[in-house]
Amino acid sequence: MKAVIFDMDGVLVDSMPYHAEAWKQTFLTAGIRIDREDIYELEGSNHRQIVEIIFRRSNRVPAEKDIQELNSRKIEIFNRIEHSKPFDGIKELLASLKQKYKLAVVSGSNKKTVHDLINRFFPNTFDIIIDGDESGEGKPSPAPYLKAIERLGIPVEHCVVVENAPLGIRAAKRAGLRCIAIPTYLDREKLKEADVIAESHRELGRYLRAEEEREMGKS
Repeated sequence: MKAVIFDMDGVLVDSMPYHAEAWKQTFLTAGIRIDREDIYELEGSNHRQIVEIIFRRSNRVPAEKDIQELNSRKIEIFNRIEHSKPFDGIKELLASLKQKYKLAVVSGSNKKTVHDLINRFFPNTFDIIIDGDESGEGKPSPAPYLKAIERLGIPVEHCVVVENAPLGIRAAKRAGLRCIAIPTYLDREKLKEADVIAESHRELGRYLRAEEEREMGKS
């Protein structure tokens, strides 16, 4: 293991309830009612995918103007209601990992949101940050993770991903990566495609330390 790649929302920061509420209010302006869990299950998608999927479920097709206007409205609402905070133990875990590994973030959220939250809570921590605007394709496409791997310059077999949503797990696995899932908002059953499910961030830390010890035992 030479690099650890993290999803951001729901893995590093407890922010998804605010994203979900912002999308819920946004879609209401388009006459579409959704639940927060609809967004939790689509976590990792970029804004275009989310609008297209939610519209499709209502037998509608969004115009490009709809996509752009709804995204702008969602960002405005999110910025107004957001009170995100890091999960317990994550700062200490990152500080420990940074001494030994390269660290990256791969998020489906827009560039400003990603960089604002990372700079607020984890300045000078990550070697690589891939946001939803940069990656082009959102999860479950492997493209965001493949872009991170390319920029890290580390083979897939030496990287591990930490995710908390089905589409992110699928993206990691399609990219050929090992994936650890944390059930922060969804039941374990919905994360079963991951290689390992850690019940908490502290358990995640224990798993990564055990992984390191196993590798040291082989050398």
